[in-house]
Amino acid sequence: MTLSKRNFMGLVGAAAFALSTVPATVMAFEPTKPIDFVIMAGKGGGADKMARLMQSIVEQENLTNRPLVPTNKSGGSGAEALVHMKGASDPDHTIMVTLNSFFTTPLRQPGLGVDIMEFAPVGRMAEDTFLLWVHKDEGITSFEQYLAAAKERGSDWVMGGTGKNSEDNIITDFLNNNYGLSMKYIPYKGGGEVAKQVAGKQITSSVNNPSEALGFFESGDMVPLVAFTDERLPMFPDVPTLKEAGGDFSYFMQRAVVGAPGMSDDAAAYYTDLFTKVYNSAAWQKYKSDKSLMGDFMAGGDLKSYWDTQRTRHEGILKASGAIN
Repeated sequence: MTLSKRNFMGLVGAAAFALSTVPATVMAFEPTKPIDFVIMAGKGGGADKMARLMQSIVEQENLTNRPLVPTNKSGGSGAEALVHMKGASDPDHTIMVTLNSFFTTPLRQPGLGVDIMEFAPVGRMAEDTFLLWVHKDEGITSFEQYLAAAKERGSDWVMGGTGKNSEDNIITDFLNNNYGLSMKYIPYKGGGEVAKQVAGKQITSSVNNPSEALGFFESGDMVPLVAFTDERLPMFPDVPTLKEAGGDFSYFMQRAVVGAPGMSDDAAAYYTDLFTKVYNSAAWQKYKSDKSLMGDFMAGGDLKSYWDTQRTRHEGILKASGAIN
């Protein structure tokens, strides 16, 4: 069968029309190169472990067509990571694992010119928890004993934490200001290093996340005294909360993934779908349970509202401690 020129052109036009009416979801964003996966903390800490687990889940379950490439940027309590994200040359291929320095560092360092509400809300994967830890050789088994010993030693009692002006620093300031203590705070690049320093008796205490200190807890080197949560953690049923010990304070750390400012809506939707699948995976749910992580998945407008609330709360905490005016 032969086609006249007119019939041929008609078929071409029909095909073009058909392509133009393909649903938008078919034509939506997919990565075209490796994805810059920034970690707003040093190696070995909770954020680093979480990021590398998520990377492995994505790879093992073949959830994306391009690899996630983790890069630790811990300088300046996360300022390095925030500046990197703000200046990302390709926002659609740049995402970041965050913690609470996402809120506090822009408040403490306004010169960075970072507005967290300009980031794309990909997904909150969990809220991490904090416990107060000492070495077993201190012979301390209760929060009351801890307070007595720390008060007696004054600035010779050293609390280690991840970064200066960080979540760990906030909790240390709270304890100093509310219990008449004068503990010295020493910052490290990651929570894993902090736990090693307690286990090696180079510092006196820490407020490590469970995942960071778990190995030393299981070996018997580190002892948890109190949890900064509203209820006791299932992994540590014998450890009271600070509220049980008479303190009106609880504190959690967001474990979230955000997109660079300027990320397109299609790319943000793609990454939200990707990390929803990661969240629902058996490996992530096991990790949440094993590491005493709390909270449900949150994305979109709900996550931005959460950021706004947390930023306001942290501004109040920092002002109360004298960290900002």
